[in-house]
Amino acid sequence: MNPKRCAACKYLRRRCPKDCIFSPYFPPSDPDKFSCIHRIYGAGNVSKMLQQLPVQTRAEAVESLSFEARCRVQDPVYGCVGIISLLQTQIQKTQTLLAKTQAEIAVAQTKHSQHTYL
Repeated sequence: MNPKRCAACKYLRRRCPKDCIFSPYFPPSDPDKFSCIHRIYGAGNVSKMLQQLPVQTRAEAVESLSFEARCRVQDPVYGCVGIISLLQTQIQKTQTLLAKTQAEIAVAQTKHSQHTYL
């Protein structure tokens, strides 16, 4: 048994075995990370997902699950899709503004070059 239980084992109120699938990714110092993921996905599903992944990609998967779960808790309807949609809208507005600015610069350069030849 691990002398210091990981956040997952603490939350689930169980012993933390030496080979605990959760302990490398859910330190006892961050209990909210696991509780949020557990609320959205469930401990069993997360355990199955982690076991199916290669060890070198598990940490990244946990971070992704954590982000998605937090987004889902904050916005139960859209989750992270709401953030993606908002960012896409901002990108489109910025691209439109950039195109407008580039057109204004082109017009100003054309006017400037016409005045220098006169």
